[in-house]
Amino acid sequence: MSSSRSDARVPEDRVAHRLRVLIVDDERPARAFLKAMLAAYEDVEIVGEASDGAEAITEIERLSPDLVLMDLHMPEIDGLAVVRLLRKDCASLIAFVTAYDQHAVEAFELNAIDYLLKPVEPARLRQTVNRAIERLENADFASIAVRESERVRAVADALGEPAFAAPLQRVPVRRADDTIFVRVDEISTVVADGELLRLTTVGNDRHVITYRLKDLEARLPKGQFIRLSRGALASIARISSVSPMPGGTYSVLMSNGQRIDVSRIRSRVIRSQLLKL
Repeated sequence: MSSSRSDARVPEDRVAHRLRVLIVDDERPARAFLKAMLAAYEDVEIVGEASDGAEAITEIERLSPDLVLMDLHMPEIDGLAVVRLLRKDCASLIAFVTAYDQHAVEAFELNAIDYLLKPVEPARLRQTVNRAIERLENADFASIAVRESERVRAVADALGEPAFAAPLQRVPVRRADDTIFVRVDEISTVVADGELLRLTTVGNDRHVITYRLKDLEARLPKGQFIRLSRGALASIARISSVSPMPGGTYSVLMSNGQRIDVSRIRSRVIRSQLLKL
């Protein structure tokens, strides 16, 4: 979200209510830099910090900060994934902190999400704090979480998965109040169900995440999974057998007993990649 305001002064009527801020960044110097600047603000209270996405989820839900200053690029659970994994009743405002990326900046501005470019300038940080206070004073607090979630989803859709992102070794999944990690080598299949993905492990444990199949596929290690249809991925190592079906298609049996039909188009890939020596 862009603005022409550059006023770094503290509004006189805001010192009474201090904005509760949580800092999230996987690099200690970056957290210390923000902390040092915020410590000088009379209308800000730093309630905590987190060094990765999983810790961020725990601290946001535990502390309910007014504003979260969160690094966009973090390993395993990045800033966008944190917001998608938060409980639906979490209503903290989010301002992403990122190195310059014109594509990301355009996505943030289009969807009215605040952002800060690294290295963060004091006047720009002051502007973000002022904006957060204004939004909390003027908004219907109960609707903040819904709006933020919708905006983040729109940004995630616009950005897709960054090319530099390392392949996932574990997939974060919410279970009640906890975030658990499912090892990628334990995943048997991933099947799309509307806006959800259903993960089934080799031990037949089932998990649900909110993610796009093509985005998850882009983050999985190369050569370990194969598309069976527009809405299904399977671990190549967990395929036990491939059975021909009428019309030249196939049905795949996984090692956990799960069976998935292969689409006509993907059946050609199965023939060329799996059924030829």
